Amino acid sequence: MFDAFADRAEAGRLLAAALRPLQLEHPVVIALPRGGVPVAAEVARELQAPLDLILVRKIGAPTQPELAVAAIVDGEPPQIVRDATTMAMTGADEAYVQRVAAEEQRENLRRRQAYLHGRAPLPLAGRTAILVDDGIATGTTVRAALAALRQRGPARLVLAVPVAPPDTVAALRGAVDELVCLRQPGFFHAVGVHYADFHQVEDREVVDALDAYR
Repeated sequence: MFDAFADRAEAGRLLAAALRPLQLEHPVVIALPRGGVPVAAEVARELQAPLDLILVRKIGAPTQPELAVAAIVDGEPPQIVRDATTMAMTGADEAYVQRVAAEEQRENLRRRQAYLHGRAPLPLAGRTAILVDDGIATGTTVRAALAALRQRGPARLVLAVPVAPPDTVAALRGAVDELVCLRQPGFFHAVGVHYADFHQVEDREVVDALDAYR
């Protein structure tokens, strides 16, 4: 039996401790809302780094909305990253992906206004970008975020998460320069079972965390 993280804040402090020996130069910590924000805020605080968000929305399968077939990343223009295998397996065609992507991008735009008041993303050129979430299951959303971040020209791209299944971690290693994952359980059911407190993070908590950090 594993020891659960007390909450996302504890997971963030433990992540920061694991990242510090990497001696990352000019780091920018980037959270995946909403659950990644409390984790990333602790990482940024411990590393004394700027904190930003990357807005990504999962595109779920037609009959299994929790199973991601693609994801859309907010940007100019928005970027869609597809999982061809999952699309084929679930019967999600390109028309379906485009239709749901348009719906999810509206939520990305709402969140950018609500969380950042429309502020543009922080520049990453020449810096170390550290993407943080509270955990990974399939990795489709994270993979989309990493692809978008890489296009912004960071000197190093780092993925830091408290927990993820080993096969997902292995699949993502090639997308980053460094990968830190504190726990990789052989039997992985869901991210939430690895936390004693895994409450639903609402918009207000995201805004409060960003305001408190600033």
